[in-house]
Amino acid sequence: MHIDEVTIKDYRNYEKMNLQFENKVNVIIGENAQGKTNLMEAIYVLAMAKSHRTSRDKELIRWDQPFAKVEGHLTNRNGPLHMEVVFSNKGKKVKLNHLEKKRLSEYIGACNIVMFAPEDLNLVKGSPQVRRRFLDMEMGQIHSVYLYYLSQYYKVLKQRNQWLKDVQQKKLEYNDTMLSVMTEQLIQSAVQVLEKRYVFIDKLQSWAETIHRDISRGKEKLQINYVPSSNVSEDMDLSTMVKTLEEVYSSKKEREIQRGTTLAGPHRDDIQFLVNDRDIQMYGSQGQQRTTALSLKLAEIELIHEKVGEFPILLLDDVLSELDDHRQSHLLNTIQGKVQTFVTTTSVDGINHETLRQADMYVVNDGNIEVKK
Repeated sequence: MHIDEVTIKDYRNYEKMNLQFENKVNVIIGENAQGKTNLMEAIYVLAMAKSHRTSRDKELIRWDQPFAKVEGHLTNRNGPLHMEVVFSNKGKKVKLNHLEKKRLSEYIGACNIVMFAPEDLNLVKGSPQVRRRFLDMEMGQIHSVYLYYLSQYYKVLKQRNQWLKDVQQKKLEYNDTMLSVMTEQLIQSAVQVLEKRYVFIDKLQSWAETIHRDISRGKEKLQINYVPSSNVSEDMDLSTMVKTLEEVYSSKKEREIQRGTTLAGPHRDDIQFLVNDRDIQMYGSQGQQRTTALSLKLAEIELIHEKVGEFPILLLDDVLSELDDHRQSHLLNTIQGKVQTFVTTTSVDGINHETLRQADMYVVNDGNIEVKK
């Protein structure tokens, strides 16, 4: 899978731009605030129909313009593919091969992408929300049915939370039947989300454990655990999960009414990382945390390849400078010759690797890009 051409119109600081890429490593060089990350974001948006930096789509539209558009010509195992995302004040539209898709789940997954940016180093030591977002973004690419159940879950969760808040604030009278109906709807989506998360974590663990051991030269063993906010467990079937969640919400009903919010479910779950049986979120060194983050990203690449039959596109946004020589080399050795990669950096000085010596170079200056091949 690789991107052959990207066209951007009125996106961030780009008025209009068209670039062709080879199926290799493409290095985008420039000083800060010139548009390197905006270009990477546009490629990410092309695949995921949303930014990794903001939840406000309007921020992607260039100042005083009615819309922003990102188009791409790709090649995957099925042949050529045209993708298009348009953002406007009326919302966003996505097209595959010039046909509009009403559901994002019909669009996402056509182009698989893995992004590794400095903020991803917070994947281990950051908030549970960061780790849940990691799960949802990566799973959504390879499991369209997961996206469906996740969106259903959050739709009901929003309604349930609003109802609980209104009851708490005495805007509504408490109605046990109403709460029971919403809770049952929430549970039906929750168990589907939970089951698929457990399967994904198992797959991720199998790849990341081996990669982490290699990077640490055999000194460290990585274990990834899913940490639910309820009493569900991996060995439960769906019907047992349903009964367990029914008991959980029943026991928390009074507290949820007092607090005005839903206190358990996939939206409050977390992931735990153990290295040599120690929780590295609390006790790990910065080196261990960075090795774990790198292992997860490289595991994603292998997992997607296993699932869809080809390697995803890799975006390395200003992350090489954050890694020491050993981790840099491991990363570049892994992708060499098999993954189309986009790298942003202020300079390639000090990065001595064959992969970068063979790369195409693009220089960014104030929203303009000069190709140096």
